[in-house]
Amino acid sequence: MGFDEEKVPQFETSTKSDLVVEGHDNVDDLQRRLHNRQIQLIAVGGSIGTALFVSIGGGLAKGGPANLFIAYTLYSLVLALVNNSVAEMSTYMPISGGFIRLAGHWVDDALGFTAGWNFFFYEAILIPFEITALNLVLSFWSDKITDPGPTAGICAAVIVLYALLNVLAVRAYGEAEFWLSGGKVILIIILFCFTFITMVGGNPSHDAFGFRYWKNPPGAFAEWHTTGDLGRFEGFLACLWSAGFCIVGPEYISMVAAEAKRPSIFIKAAFKTVYYRFCFFFIVGSLAVAIVCPWDDPVLTAIYRDGTQGGGTAAASPYVIAMTNMRIKVLPHIVNALMITSIFSAGNTYTYCATRSLYSLALEGRAPRFLRKCTKQGVPIYCFCVVMIFPFLSFLQLSNSSAKVLNWLINIMTGGSLINYLIMGITFFNYYLATKAQGFDRTKLPYYGFFQPWGAIIAFAFQLIMVIFYGYSSFTPWSVSNFFANYTMQIVAPILFFGWKLLKRTRYVRPSEVDLVFERPQIDAYESQFTDVPVGFWVELLQMVGLCRNK
Repeated sequence: MGFDEEKVPQFETSTKSDLVVEGHDNVDDLQRRLHNRQIQLIAVGGSIGTALFVSIGGGLAKGGPANLFIAYTLYSLVLALVNNSVAEMSTYMPISGGFIRLAGHWVDDALGFTAGWNFFFYEAILIPFEITALNLVLSFWSDKITDPGPTAGICAAVIVLYALLNVLAVRAYGEAEFWLSGGKVILIIILFCFTFITMVGGNPSHDAFGFRYWKNPPGAFAEWHTTGDLGRFEGFLACLWSAGFCIVGPEYISMVAAEAKRPSIFIKAAFKTVYYRFCFFFIVGSLAVAIVCPWDDPVLTAIYRDGTQGGGTAAASPYVIAMTNMRIKVLPHIVNALMITSIFSAGNTYTYCATRSLYSLALEGRAPRFLRKCTKQGVPIYCFCVVMIFPFLSFLQLSNSSAKVLNWLINIMTGGSLINYLIMGITFFNYYLATKAQGFDRTKLPYYGFFQPWGAIIAFAFQLIMVIFYGYSSFTPWSVSNFFANYTMQIVAPILFFGWKLLKRTRYVRPSEVDLVFERPQIDAYESQFTDVPVGFWVELLQMVGLCRNK
């Protein structure tokens, strides 16, 4: 998590401009207050959610261990290509709204409108979902937690905490995410250690089971939806869809770039560590979970294949199932406690990103102008107030029928995550064409993406196939509810794009017309204030405990 301590390059575009606002960190009212250590852990926290600990069991149950490992490895490589594209754009132009505003300025205002509202609703609706998940995980210790009284109390308490962490200042959010994301890392390390120790015989039965569950029975490949080779291929697809919803990350770094100190250095470092996180957290994570738990475990089957048992609690985690099977008593409680921090952190991140995405829409006239208002601490206060309406949807779980509606909304918005990556690919490709048309030397940028534009093209093609086919099961047999749950955003996104295009008569920005200067002069003016050597992640951690003080 370090970085190259070279001087920040100055570009020919950094001449004095009307955009430069003396004494301001940005052209707008956001403030750069996030330190390197906070950005690095926010990058970790944004890419790791409950899916890595719980929902990954769905992929294991439907596809088997080999399919799970192959799918998570493949999708990690695809998203690494997306990261390679977003990193170059966001380190050069670390602006409010990240990839959302870049899509509007570098491709088409209608694309920015689509990206912004798609991302806003995706993040905002996930907030009540995480609060609901938090309540269900707490029921691991007592079923009474799900009674109306305790449920309402938990919802209210979490909403208040989210409000306090996000309304005070961005530094408060960054500090909270630093510690909460640290809990996620500790949880992952515990689970990986649990996997290795138990597989070599360090369990109550002293059974060195190794890769036993990869062999027959039950085997490395599971059949799903159909039988035979086609069933095993559909099992792979189920694992791939699981990976598509579990593996995320680049979009969250792009969103915090406008509030990062020394963005050309610190944001670059955060994007570079994404590759290591994909390998360590997701690829190794898919391998670990496939080692400790067989895909045909009765509990796993009841939850994810038959649907006869609820999957909303920590008991649905393959790791907890494995611990229960091995008669390990204390560790499941520790895992569950750390899982609570993971869920809370995810909701906190969604609150932050929803607020900033709505603010970016207001800056570009794609949302009401009054939403541009920021506090002295740099918090978009009216955007924050709008976003805080969404957490109250978590109270719908007090009614079973309403809770089903909420889950249906979440299923609808899940397709939005894949659409985000498609928009990133389109934006980068037009930006790449612009650099060629204008003779702009990309090699001098803070982050230079290799294997371009082919990396962006491959990632775009792969994501497009996923967007089209990930809901194919709604056709066999035909299900109206499943179809709209899987394909609503694929229908809504074009409506948003063409609707705004017709209303505002926007036009495609030709590569020769793309503004590659934009807000870079302000960024250069801000970064030129720093004369000291930037502090690395590990050095900053040591300084927190009184070591490695600056002389």
